[in-house]
Amino acid sequence: MTDSPARTRTQLNLKVGAVPRPLQSTALGLVCTQSFPAIIGTADMMLKSSGVILVGYEKTGSGYCTAVVRGNIADVRLAVKAGSETAQQFGQYVSSLVLPRPLLDLEIVLPISPRMEQLARLDDPDPLGGQAVGLLETRGFPAMVGAADAMLKSADVQLVGYETVGAGLCTAIIRGRVADVTIAIDVGMDTASRIGELHAIMVIPRPLNNLVQSLPLTATPIQELQPLEIPLILQNAVGEVVEVEARTPAVPLEVRREPENQS
Repeated sequence: MTDSPARTRTQLNLKVGAVPRPLQSTALGLVCTQSFPAIIGTADMMLKSSGVILVGYEKTGSGYCTAVVRGNIADVRLAVKAGSETAQQFGQYVSSLVLPRPLLDLEIVLPISPRMEQLARLDDPDPLGGQAVGLLETRGFPAMVGAADAMLKSADVQLVGYETVGAGLCTAIIRGRVADVTIAIDVGMDTASRIGELHAIMVIPRPLNNLVQSLPLTATPIQELQPLEIPLILQNAVGEVVEVEARTPAVPLEVRREPENQS
């Protein structure tokens, strides 16, 4: 028995509109650093060097952080190479790995795809309009708090979250215009050095949406605009209107006569 054309079209539409599972058969790339700002800068370079998707980060303690990306094998190799070179420039490179065909057991057991439900929202707009991201990492929580306070008071930036990765390393995350973020990070460096130990800094001028969604951002309440209240009843009494007659002072009008021409 053959299916009717209408039923065939319905099945085709359902097949096309079904939620794809693109990461199930893609390559896996990992780059490890020993600093949270360093892994953010590394992930930013990996995303901008090829068409990979940033799945997330794995923090294993003592400051070790690993960026996990997925994509086709060629893009993953390019991304891991670019990320490794960037981490080496930061002086925080630890190791890297490329798996062309990870088995299903890795997909199920290891946290290499923890954000599957969030990856479908990559097209959502950035709530802060693509502003720059600044990260300042200290060894010790008091130094981070003092640096965050100094950064907020020095420039027009917003503290959006913080992250701890072990070994006493704490990272404050701010957002704002590039110039404001740069000024705030510079002031925060001096404050953190006076209070404790400054470990690392990072400024991302133009972060991609995938990178922004991977950051540990704290939900910040948005201040709603309040309507302007105009009183309908005036509290002050209005005085009685009095008609005033306009008076012109009596000034004699002098008429000048022209001399007559004598012929």
